[in-house]
Amino acid sequence: MADAIEDEFHEFVRERLPGLRRAAYLLCGDWTRGDDIVQRTLTDVYVRWRRIRRAENVDAYVRTVLVHRFIDERRRGWAARESPVDRLPERCAEDVALEGVPEGLELHAALARLPHRQRAVLVLRFFCDMSVEQTARVLRCAPGTVKSQTSAALATMRRLLEDPLDARRPR
Repeated sequence: MADAIEDEFHEFVRERLPGLRRAAYLLCGDWTRGDDIVQRTLTDVYVRWRRIRRAENVDAYVRTVLVHRFIDERRRGWAARESPVDRLPERCAEDVALEGVPEGLELHAALARLPHRQRAVLVLRFFCDMSVEQTARVLRCAPGTVKSQTSAALATMRRLLEDPLDARRPR
């Protein structure tokens, strides 16, 4: 029985991992940090898999955990997230692949300039295709807050994409 449940978890991860990685990347703007967020998310999900697997919408539950791990990671100080190494790691293939797509970089640069809650709202609403109510449940806020955060984020994105040089400036 335990092996069947574990196999079910592994199958779930195999099917959902690419989407979870893309969502994490859109949230944090870095493939390596995104992978760390996904790993923490899947560790949390694995520990509670027996209960989670019976949820009405397992995907929504896992996305909720993903966003909470992203927000938690943003709240922790730099020292808790960073540890010095002797040499820099090689760049991931995804980072290298994006170099030839200027429009994607402009969009990504503008997205990276948003406050983390606004970025989370846009990723959940438009990448994960969640409703206002679903997004509010994930972010533990009122639907009105989701609507106002979406409006503010889209206005900022429009402004930044009108002037792509502004989007590339660090926050």
